[in-house]
Amino acid sequence: MVAGSSRRVFMGAAWTAASAARVWGANDRIRLGIVGTGSRGSYLMREANKCGGIQWVALCDAWDQRREQAKKISGPDVETYEDYRKLLDRKDIDGVIVATWDNTHAQITIDACRAGKDVYVEKPMTSLPEQGPLVVRAVRATRRVVQVGVQQRSTPHFVEAKERFVDSGQLGAVHMVRTVWNNNGGYLYKPPEEMEKKPPGLNWEACLGSLPKIPWDPKRYFNRFAYVELCCGQTGGLFVHMVDVAQWFLGIAKPRRVTALGGIYQYQDGRTAPDNINAICEYPEKVTVTFEASVTDRVNAENTDIVFMGEGGRLNIFRYGYRFIPQGKGLKDAVVVKGTPDEHMKNWLECMRTRKDPNATVEQGHYGAMACHMANLAWAAASVVTWRKQWDL
Repeated sequence: MVAGSSRRVFMGAAWTAASAARVWGANDRIRLGIVGTGSRGSYLMREANKCGGIQWVALCDAWDQRREQAKKISGPDVETYEDYRKLLDRKDIDGVIVATWDNTHAQITIDACRAGKDVYVEKPMTSLPEQGPLVVRAVRATRRVVQVGVQQRSTPHFVEAKERFVDSGQLGAVHMVRTVWNNNGGYLYKPPEEMEKKPPGLNWEACLGSLPKIPWDPKRYFNRFAYVELCCGQTGGLFVHMVDVAQWFLGIAKPRRVTALGGIYQYQDGRTAPDNINAICEYPEKVTVTFEASVTDRVNAENTDIVFMGEGGRLNIFRYGYRFIPQGKGLKDAVVVKGTPDEHMKNWLECMRTRKDPNATVEQGHYGAMACHMANLAWAAASVVTWRKQWDL
């Protein structure tokens, strides 16, 4: 996590699109900083290293131990910061990776854009519905290249399946998409016993960001995904990937209404997000997208899937690959393709040079996150949530 708060706003009138953009030479390295160097941030750093053509300039995290560990990936010749605003003040950084907790994604992204940086922001782009339009307006005003971390959009077998079965018309009309993600261990982390007392080098208030201040809680720090106010629960952590694929493949965006049921059935450990949840999103294009997630099921088999129920066949797809069964046929007639590594970081870095839109834009990041936020609102109210005008872009 990261230090800093939402109170400081980077107005910086000099940082317009014209003044902030570099003129890239063929051998110029992209100068990067990162905010949030935990497990996901470290992974994204390694992905950037694989792409080449980059230079790490600065690292930021609320915990000094993680800042030091990240130097093993960046190299030792970097500056480290507890406060992300000091990193953004630097003029020698072209792009910033935001890999903090969900509750700080939106503000850091806005601040980074206003500071003249391009941004790779982890999913979900926002933690609250009202944040989406603010982020989109900031990106449009500053004309920064912002990639949202729904990496399926840059994964070759997803692109191939869309072209082969959806765009070609072979899949036919789709009125239902089923998604499932069970047995995700990220919702069951337990803090080390020695962490009952907060380490002196960890800024807990920075982790909470603009949320109400509470005493140090190792459960929240190490099992943040189980707290809806920190990381949006299984909808914002898991469904966001899947509903984004459904929206991308079918050309849909705004759920007309969303409902969800479930609860904290299994783990009475203080978590605020349901450990079992079922959600249904209905779109005006006569499509429903469903989601089910359970951490009660601990079987390591067939835990994830996106299933497009088409008039011309059935398409199962996720990171394992895809399978297409034509209408009226069976498994022996299926087309099966293995999964491929994503190229999402590569796409962002390329777009920083070309100034083209990345594969996962902020508009798409907003609508994917909104399906998750609406599901959380519906679950909390035990009701149906209908799209509201203030969520429009």
